[in-house]
Amino acid sequence: MKKVLIFDFGGSSGRALLCSHENKSFISSEIHRFTNNPINVKGKSCWNIDMIFREIDKALDKAENFGFDAISVDTWGVDFALMDGKGEFVQKPVCYRDGRTDGIPEEVFKDIPEIDLYMRSGITQMQINTLYQLIAMQKQEPELLNKAKRLLMMPDLIYYHLTGEMINEYTEATTSGLIDPKTKDWDWELIEKLGLPKKIFGKIVMPGEKIGLLKANYTNRTVPVFAAPSHDTASAILAVPSEEKKFAYISCGTWALFGTELNEPVISKETFESGLTNEGGYGGTTTFLKNITGTWFLQECRKYFNSVGEIFTFNDMEAFARSAPPRIATIDPNDPSFLKGGNIPKKVAEYCERTGQTKPKTIAQTLRIIYESLAAEFAKTLDDLEKITGNTYPTVYIIGGGSKDKFLCQLTADATGRTVVAGPSEATAIGNAMCTLIALGEIKDVKDARAIVRRGAEVNDFLPDFDDGDGRR
Repeated sequence: MKKVLIFDFGGSSGRALLCSHENKSFISSEIHRFTNNPINVKGKSCWNIDMIFREIDKALDKAENFGFDAISVDTWGVDFALMDGKGEFVQKPVCYRDGRTDGIPEEVFKDIPEIDLYMRSGITQMQINTLYQLIAMQKQEPELLNKAKRLLMMPDLIYYHLTGEMINEYTEATTSGLIDPKTKDWDWELIEKLGLPKKIFGKIVMPGEKIGLLKANYTNRTVPVFAAPSHDTASAILAVPSEEKKFAYISCGTWALFGTELNEPVISKETFESGLTNEGGYGGTTTFLKNITGTWFLQECRKYFNSVGEIFTFNDMEAFARSAPPRIATIDPNDPSFLKGGNIPKKVAEYCERTGQTKPKTIAQTLRIIYESLAAEFAKTLDDLEKITGNTYPTVYIIGGGSKDKFLCQLTADATGRTVVAGPSEATAIGNAMCTLIALGEIKDVKDARAIVRRGAEVNDFLPDFDDGDGRR
C-alpha cells in the first residue's frame, strides 16, 4: 500500500492530505490546513506565495512523520508567476480578481475578434484569463515581461518549489487561453500574433507523468513528484461518482463549473454564444463546461456581514434564504459588477434596480435571490449542454464544497427537473490523489477510481419538487 501526499489549493484555503487505496477503499487524512487569501502589494491584489511556500514546508515536515511515496498538486486556474534566468521571481503571482485586466479584452478584440480567439482555443474569453493578464503586463509593465524567462502557472510554481523542475502541466495550461486543443501544445501562432515572448512558455506535461524528485532538503528518501490534473476542476471530475460514461456535474466551490466530460472539444459559434468552454482533462479528455460564479457570493456576503457586526455562519445564511419568499428577482451570477466582491448585498440591490426588478429589502431576500439565481443559471446551462452534445443527463452530480449546501442542491434539483446527487465534498483532493495512485499502479484506471469513490463517498440524493405548479422551472 502506497501513500500519496497531495496539496490542494483553492482561492480561500490550502491543505495537505495523505491518501491511499486499501481494502478496496479510498483513505485520506488531512494533516495540514491554512487560510489562503490575496494580499495587497503596492496596490495590486497578489497571492501570498511566500506564506504558501512556508505552509507547504510545514506540511512536508508533518508528512515525514507518517511516510509517503509520492506527491501531486492541484490549484485554481489562470494565475501565474514569471521567473528570470536564475529561477528567481520577476513577478510573484497576481490574483485574477485584480483590476489590471479591466478593459484589456476589449482592446485585444480590436485586433483579434473575440469569436476568433474562442475558435482557436475553445476557451471562453473571460478577463481573468492568463492571456489577458499577460497583455495587461505587456501594456502596463513591459519591462517585467521582457525580463522573464519562464511562465509558471500556480501548480507549476509549487512543483518548482518542490523539485526545482520547471514544467507546464496541461490541464492548468488550457485555462490560459493559449493552448491549441488539437495539438495539446501552446498555440505558437497566436502567441506570436499577440506579441508575447515565446521563450516563457515551457514543456507541456500531461497528468500522470513524473515531473521529478522531491528536493533532498525535504527528505533523505527518493520521493517522486507526479503531475496531477493540476487544474482543480480537472481533478474534481475524476471523483464524480457516476457509473455512466456520459454525466453532468457541477464542481461547486468559489466557482461553480457546470459541465460534462467529452473525448473531443466542441468549438462552434453555438458553444461560443452559450459561454461553454473546453478545458483539458485527464487522459486527454475535454472538460466541456461553463464557468459560473458560485459560492463566492455567499463567502463575500458573510465577509461583508461580519465587517458590519453581523456574525453569521453559512448555515445561518442558508436558513435566512429558506425563510424568504421565492422569485423576488434574478441576477446574472457572471455579471462583471460582481467579479471583485465587496458589498455584495448592495451590488445585488443595484443590479435589481438597474434591470427594473424588485430590490431586496432584507438580508434573507438578498440571499434568496442569490440562491435562486445560481439554480436558474444551472438549469440554463444544463439545457445548453444537452442541446449541444445531443445527450440527456437524468442526474446532475454536485461535487465539492457546495455539495454540503442542502438548499442549493434542492433548488438545483427543482430548477433542472433532475435528480441531484451531492458529494463527495472533497472531490478535488480525491481526484488529485486518484491520478497519482493510478500512476503508481495502486488503482487500475479512471473507471476503477470512480467505482471506489462511489462505494465510499457520502452522497445525498435530492429529487425535484414540482408542487408549486411551475413544472420544470
